[in-house]
Amino acid sequence: MNTGPLPAPVAPTTESPGSSALWRGIAFFLLWMLLMQSLKPADLIVGLLACVGATWTSLRLMPPAAGCVHFGKLITLLPHFLWESVVAGIDVARRALHPGMPLRPGFVSCPLSFPPGFARNTFATITSLLPGSVAAGEDEGVLVYHCLDTTSPVTEQILREERLLARALLAGRQHG
Repeated sequence: MNTGPLPAPVAPTTESPGSSALWRGIAFFLLWMLLMQSLKPADLIVGLLACVGATWTSLRLMPPAAGCVHFGKLITLLPHFLWESVVAGIDVARRALHPGMPLRPGFVSCPLSFPPGFARNTFATITSLLPGSVAAGEDEGVLVYHCLDTTSPVTEQILREERLLARALLAGRQHG
């Protein structure tokens, strides 16, 4: 396994509980408004109560110290992600339609700088959307991917993606 140089460590988040609660509450209320599409006072009151409950639950299940996503920075990566998805999709289609079916499936280990928790789980989810590889678990703190071709530079590609996504994902404290 050729892992190449490891990316720089991910800095912990310094987001305050009050700020986190406010932004989460706003996001839940905007989602409520999008789903309800109503300005009736009764609907707004129910929406506010639901958003308070959702915000409280969110803060209990994923405290601010567990990490966060900077959606603005994540959106700037959208063109890159779309391009990689198209290229990888063409590669998967080429392999599937090729008469010799050039597949060498297997597992590769990727040592990541993201500590276990929110940022690593988000990273694994995002990279699993790219065709040809999917996060399949962890082994001694190293993320394991199942891929269609173990001879391709899967580990190097995943480490490049980690360096790109490290700007948008803040890791926070490690989880046990």
